[in-house]
Amino acid sequence: MFSRDIGIDLGTANVLIHVKGKGIILNEPSVVAMDHTTGKVLEVGESAHRMVGRTPGNIEAIRPLKDGVIADFDVTEAMLRHFINKINVRGFLSKPRMLICCPTNVTKVEQKAIKEAAEKSGGKKVSLEEEPKVAAIGAGMEIFQPSGNMIIDIGGGTTDVAVLSMGDIVTSESIKMAGDKFDVEILSYIKKTYKLLIGERTAEQIKQNVATVFKDSRKEEMEIRGRDMVNGLPRTITVYSDEIGEALQESVSLIIQAAKTVLEHTPPELSADIIDRGVILTGGGALLHGIDQLLAEELKVPVFMAEEPMNCVAKGTGIMLENMDKVESRKIV
Repeated sequence: MFSRDIGIDLGTANVLIHVKGKGIILNEPSVVAMDHTTGKVLEVGESAHRMVGRTPGNIEAIRPLKDGVIADFDVTEAMLRHFINKINVRGFLSKPRMLICCPTNVTKVEQKAIKEAAEKSGGKKVSLEEEPKVAAIGAGMEIFQPSGNMIIDIGGGTTDVAVLSMGDIVTSESIKMAGDKFDVEILSYIKKTYKLLIGERTAEQIKQNVATVFKDSRKEEMEIRGRDMVNGLPRTITVYSDEIGEALQESVSLIIQAAKTVLEHTPPELSADIIDRGVILTGGGALLHGIDQLLAEELKVPVFMAEEPMNCVAKGTGIMLENMDKVESRKIV
């Protein structure tokens, strides 16, 4: 039996794996639960994510990727090995070829770490591609034409903004401000305003169910529970859309600024194309309520949400796997 080529969206928040000929067959959180005393990996992915903030002292739920790059090499390798074994794509005698996506501003050292982790976890030939380019392909943009296409990919750890033409990146910006930072902002807002300590998962639920960044576009409320910082007892409060929007204002303004910077450095002919075609939003962070409306208002160009924004990078790897030989002739590493 021969092994299959696989594309990996190695995200800070989620890992998605696309297998050539099968589509996306794995989408799990980038979390590993480890026992500190033995150094043993207990759970990976969804089951480890359920443990976040709920483990005893000797067990820790670790996110091995931070801001789009590997923060813990050994844990990343263990996580990748687990996922590759789970999807069972190895052949009897052969290993799969892998295409992995990384942010535009990763250093050569970080690229090497990603490649080594993938090779050690069972990859034969590992190619790296820039995330916004792969996301644009996955979102159905015709980036191989001589015309301007702009994409804003808001992931868990990084936001990549890029203008593409003729199949390559013309100008780009990558900032370490994305979905995870939104959670942190919500967490610290609740702590400062209500003197209440909440966990990461509660902050994420507030972001998904209540938050909006476009004024007056959502009127939701949600009861949340946490630990009172004054008396240490459990307490319940209600939070509202508008106040969470204010808490996220500063973070979102950094994404707007990055998009403006990219537009300022874009050649005039391509800028004209972007006015016609608009900007495409991809990544899990693009699901933040009202961000498309806010970007459209600030950038003065149409902004569209991609279909299934979270899956765009993984879909893009699938399309590139079909043309793997071309990819290998001009890969970035």
